[in-house]
Amino acid sequence: MKRITFNPEIFGGKAIVRGRRLAVEHVLSLLGAGDTEETLLAEYPWLERDDIRACVVYAGRVVGMERFLPRLSEPGAAA
Repeated sequence: MKRITFNPEIFGGKAIVRGRRLAVEHVLSLLGAGDTEETLLAEYPWLERDDIRACVVYAGRVVGMERFLPRLSEPGAAA
């Protein structure tokens, strides 16, 4: 996970790959759209296969921490 970093001056502090101007979110979006690892590696010559894997692992951890909390009352309802 050392490959995923945060810098408040880059993309408002979103997760980025190794301090570069490439957001984890963008890597995941490209993979989700059907791009392959090979496509990403060709488009970003500095990117490494382990960087892409780190993005997927990071996303899994973030999603793994999600929790659903039901509302106690409907918005606008009297308490």
